[in-house]
Amino acid sequence: MISLFSIGFLDIEWLDIIDILLVTVLLYQLYKLLTGSVALKIFLGLLSVYLLYLVVKAAGMELLTIILGQFMGVGVLAAIIVFQPEIRRFLLMIGKTTAFNNERLFKGFPWRRTVTEDRLSITPFIEAAKSLAGKNTGALIVFARSSELRYFAESGDAIDAIVSKRLLISIFNKNSPLHDGAVIIHGNRIKAARCILPVTESNDVPASMGLRHRAAIGLSEVTDSVVLVVSEETGQIALVRNGEVYRNLSAADLRSKLNHFLFDIEPKVVEKVAAA
Repeated sequence: MISLFSIGFLDIEWLDIIDILLVTVLLYQLYKLLTGSVALKIFLGLLSVYLLYLVVKAAGMELLTIILGQFMGVGVLAAIIVFQPEIRRFLLMIGKTTAFNNERLFKGFPWRRTVTEDRLSITPFIEAAKSLAGKNTGALIVFARSSELRYFAESGDAIDAIVSKRLLISIFNKNSPLHDGAVIIHGNRIKAARCILPVTESNDVPASMGLRHRAAIGLSEVTDSVVLVVSEETGQIALVRNGEVYRNLSAADLRSKLNHFLFDIEPKVVEKVAAA
């Protein structure tokens, strides 16, 4: 390989630059994953022990080197056990962003055409959200995209019913045994209700957001799902995608964003015509 430039006795090549950039991106994503959680402090503790091991080994302290060496010998196994939730979240994040998980990749194939033709109607969700918001009734609706979210659906009660405004309102009625949890929508059907979602561990969530919002953020962080939230305290309607919350949406805003997030339909820009 042709050398790009030299720093002292080091010859820098293009492959080295790419290697450094990839490691930088990996470390940045790891930092984002760990920041704001207890796992970051554990990681810094393990890093400190490893640096101490290098120092005592270089200084020739045999006793400490043996003790810390035994600890570092099981360090990888211990890290897998300690960071099991973070490793799972990291792998889910990688799987969410991979090209093979993107619906656009296979949209042109014949077996995908039936899916796009039989598109989900978002009108029942908008009408149900308006009705629930008017009565300050909380709701949590998950729109599954590339994944069926089978793991989360199995945590609740299977329904497999056609989507309708009345059914959604009845599920989230405060006297309903199914109201406490999330409804998962896959295809054109209500797949399950009373589902348990993972709660985000981020400390950046405002205190005004309750458990429903935190659960919606947590799921959107590890999947490509879009989550509709109706606040029981304020009656506000919100959408959550990729960890970002769009709050206090009107019915028109909700329709526009659902079309954009679910079907890649860009919002229409209304042009103002000056009076002649």
